[in-house]
Amino acid sequence: QVQLVESGGGLVQAGGSLRLSCAASGRTFRSYSMGWFRQAPGKEREFVAAITWSGGNTRYADSVKGRFTISRDIPKSTVYLQMSSLKPEDTAVYYCAARMDGSIWRAQYDYWGQGTQVTVSS
Repeated sequence: QVQLVESGGGLVQAGGSLRLSCAASGRTFRSYSMGWFRQAPGKEREFVAAITWSGGNTRYADSVKGRFTISRDIPKSTVYLQMSSLKPEDTAVYYCAARMDGSIWRAQYDYWGQGTQVTVSS
């Protein structure tokens, strides 16, 4: 059973930084891709960033390019989302997700975490 547990959310002022973590367990994730999504109140969930577990290839939404960095620590089975220069519009629940086929270009993911709240005050 795949488990994804996010942590690191919180309240931060605009311009600040946060690092989200996603601890993955239950499988060998070598062939997987991992993604971060977010959902703001009243809005649909949107893609933020993705990374291939094996090769570390990455993809970002245009809205976060240059501000967010996705990475993974293979021995720790943990994926990170380093968020900098945060804006009030980054406020959302952030979800970690895993996709079995390793693609970082598809929207559908197979496993999801419970989410962690990020609030950016102006």
